[in-house]
Order: sequence, then C-alpha cells, then structure tokens
Amino acid sequence: MLRDAPIRAYIPVSDVSRARKFYEEKVGLRPKREYAGGVIYECGGVEAFMYPTTNAGTSKASQAFWQVNDVEAEVADLKSRGVRFEDYDMPGIAMKNSIATGGGAKTAWFKDTEGNILAISQRLIE
Repeated sequence: MLRDAPIRAYIPVSDVSRARKFYEEKVGLRPKREYAGGVIYECGGVEAFMYPTTNAGTSKASQAFWQVNDVEAEVADLKSRGVRFEDYDMPGIAMKNSIATGGGAKTAWFKDTEGNILAISQRLIE
C-alpha cells in the first residue's frame, strides 16, 4: 500500500549543470548518484530526484520543503552562501527576516536557478 511506501520529491530543472552547482554549493546537498540524466540527493533519509525537463520552474507552488528544527539558523546559513529568499504578502501571516510565522509553523521560501520554489519550515505546534 502507498502509505507504507517511501515518497520522493522531484526537482525539475532545465539546466542540470547549473542546478547542480546551486544545490551542491549553495544549498549544501551531496549527490548520492547520477541517474537518467539527473541526480539523486538524499536528505534526512529521503531521496529527491533532480531531473532534466523543459517544464522546470513552471509551478507557482512549492516543489518541496525541508522540515527543520531551527528555521532562523537555516535561513542565516543559506543567506551566508548566497541563497536569496522570497517575501510574500499573506493575510494573517507575519513576515520578518524572510520568515513567515503563522498556521503553526515558521517557513521561508527561496527559488533555485530554475525558478522552482522550495521552502524550509519549522513546526511550532506538534
């Protein structure tokens, strides 16, 4: 049954070389292996597959998010490596230093070199 099977994130990219540089040098991911023209990364025991496609960056929604224990520390670290965060105007959500607080979480969003929206999030309510 699917509830017992691992789920994996897809990261669509138009330029694998450019995207690899971003994910490996700025985000700090390490490639697990190359596969089908793309790259598999392992994050927290779960795999994400970055693959080449002409549809990269077309989604207006987040592709994936990392669940972290300290979103402020992660944002500071990523900013120090040149990652630029997005600021959104959302009703009922307070945004400070690129971090939105509301709905039981603190979340920050950034775009990769391909236009994909990714997030890091810290739960405030268990």
